[in-house]
Amino acid sequence: MAAVAALVAPSPSARATAETAIGRAVTGAAAAVPATIPLTVTNDSRRTEPVYLYNLGTELSTGRQGWADAAGAFHPWPAGGPVPVPAPDASIPGPAAGRSLTLRMPRFSGRVYFSYGKKLVFQVATGGLVQPAVQNPSDPNRDILFNWSEYTLDGGGLWINSTQVDMFSAPYAVGVKRPDGAVATTGHLKPGGYRGFFDALRAQPGGWAGLIRTRSDGTPLRALAPGHGIEAGALPRDAMAGYVDRVWARYAGTTLTVTPFADRPSLAYHGRVSGDTMNFTDASGAVVTSFRKPDSDSVFGCHKLLDAPNDQVRGPISRTLCAGYNRSTLLTNPRQPDTSPAGFYQDAVTNHYSRAVHAQMADGKAYGFAFDDVGAQESLVHEGDPRQAFLTLDPLD
Repeated sequence: MAAVAALVAPSPSARATAETAIGRAVTGAAAAVPATIPLTVTNDSRRTEPVYLYNLGTELSTGRQGWADAAGAFHPWPAGGPVPVPAPDASIPGPAAGRSLTLRMPRFSGRVYFSYGKKLVFQVATGGLVQPAVQNPSDPNRDILFNWSEYTLDGGGLWINSTQVDMFSAPYAVGVKRPDGAVATTGHLKPGGYRGFFDALRAQPGGWAGLIRTRSDGTPLRALAPGHGIEAGALPRDAMAGYVDRVWARYAGTTLTVTPFADRPSLAYHGRVSGDTMNFTDASGAVVTSFRKPDSDSVFGCHKLLDAPNDQVRGPISRTLCAGYNRSTLLTNPRQPDTSPAGFYQDAVTNHYSRAVHAQMADGKAYGFAFDDVGAQESLVHEGDPRQAFLTLDPLD
């Protein structure tokens, strides 16, 4: 991969959030959502380095990509060429330790980045913005401590998350104030949760410690999500193979029933394995979609052989399978989705990264993989009439 490689598309959790938000009908009441809302960033990190903030995304009214300044004004990215060039400096000086700063969030589908000590490097190319890709050892941001939240603000309100789909790094929480003054929050770690997460990966056999990235002084900066770990050669490519093999063997002789919509319990699809294919049939017995036996990367990334198009059949089935594989519930429950967290991650072969993330969250919620929203396990808050948003930078302890 090249040094500033690949234009980085929004992560799956960003896409899911945006699709959910954009797909909602804009009612008369929802249309009252203002053009911008305040975002208060509070620095509870106890770190002394300067903080830099970035609000990057797609302007929903025009489809243009760009950035917002502290007042919420939109600035489009300049046209790029085949060779990436430096992007305009979109950084906003963040609050010092123990202080807060309030920005304006425009109607975007995008990300709020924050970094400690150094500004992030962004570039523009023919396809748009080149964002950090920390799985790339040559990425110019690899030694910077940073993270991001994903959000969509549109006529249906605000959706904002705390995501670990791509990496686990500098901790933070998000929140939104409702019209009655109540604040819904998610993303806080338990006390000691930052160290606890890295300790769990180090103690996990099978190469999971290889996901951890440290600075030259030994400071742990992040852990790559397992799909990125496979891409970077940091996690064995067969990390999930044993589980997938057992799933394949079981459903060659029995039926896996998927009911992908909680509000439509009578709509079910039935999966059986034949050779290297799992076929799903509807109530009439007609095959509606098929999946080849997935490799570990497909499982962790919920893509490739587990692709999930934004349709009403294959995508919802794939989302359910993805959750079942990552949580290792497909062998213990032939009726999916399994929405009981007590049964998640109990197999020796599982997504130990996501298991460790959820174990350290104060409310148990996280985006440990792309479709962690199956069964409502995601770290996401939504309000149709948002009065204010919050981003809290938490300590690394």
